[in-house]
Amino acid sequence: MLPESGRVVVTGSVAFDYLMSFPGSFVEHLIPDQMHRLSVSFLVDDMRRVPGGCAANIAYGLALLGDRPLLFATAGRDGVEYRDWLGRQGIDVSGLAIQDDVFTASFFVSTDRDQNQLASFYTGAMARARDLSLDGEAVADAALVVISPNDPEAMARYARECRDLSIPFLFDPSQQVARLSGEDLAAGLDGAFILIVNDYEYGILRQKTGFSVQELEARVPALVVTHGAKGSTISVVGPRARERHQIPIALLEKGALDPTGVGDAYRAGLVRGIRIGAPWEVAGRIGSVAAAIVLESEGPQPPRYSGEEFRRRYERSFGGEPLLGRLFSPGGEAG
Repeated sequence: MLPESGRVVVTGSVAFDYLMSFPGSFVEHLIPDQMHRLSVSFLVDDMRRVPGGCAANIAYGLALLGDRPLLFATAGRDGVEYRDWLGRQGIDVSGLAIQDDVFTASFFVSTDRDQNQLASFYTGAMARARDLSLDGEAVADAALVVISPNDPEAMARYARECRDLSIPFLFDPSQQVARLSGEDLAAGLDGAFILIVNDYEYGILRQKTGFSVQELEARVPALVVTHGAKGSTISVVGPRARERHQIPIALLEKGALDPTGVGDAYRAGLVRGIRIGAPWEVAGRIGSVAAAIVLESEGPQPPRYSGEEFRRRYERSFGGEPLLGRLFSPGGEAG
């Protein structure tokens, strides 16, 4: 498990998300035998710019659940107000380096009526993350480092430094599985405490690395795969044998609105659950509730909610859980 003291350090992208809605279904406009020369345009109904980025989303989700993570990342000259806002939400932004000569990374995504998404990402200041090192006083008390999608060289560097410094880390290649080579992915797994991906990314990771399910489980103590509406699976090393937990989704109260950032919210809830000493299945359910709240919101960072509201939603989906009282209490971290 995690050390009994210290804080979560979240690395990855800090970005602005440009969210667009397409009223139809993407698949209706794709011709299977013409996929080798794809050329298609979708006329969207609306567009919104919202603050996002995997690292910022995860850090924000942790802060909502009572943690105070350190955001260790880069943003551009247009990210100063965003940095200050994140600081007011309870995130330590002393590790967010502003790059004055470039813009903040940007994520452009269109979502259709079936919640399918087409996206592209502009790196901007994120490319400078490779120049930041975890080997310093700012992260000396790290209990866990989250390595979420980022500049590929930065991801490799942070995994290497975590191994050298004996800091537990969560490896979350997510969208970068398309960019990272099999060797890069295998190196990121080396020494990881947790690997987390969605089921599609899991297939790409296995294909690129050539690892079987058994080989992957032998490399990481905890393997987490999310399955969208089918929930998630958590495979962890138990006292005697490997344990596998099926985590259902949490009930929605307002209906699905926007899937952007749902995975980041799940990761924040899972990590926060581990931090308070919850069993893996409870930590996964905390992640499910956090994900449901984001799914009902516009953008990846939902309005703040109270501890009572979160407990009520958890109980409605999964029943009572005494450990939830530790989520929002001072000193609610545990090994």
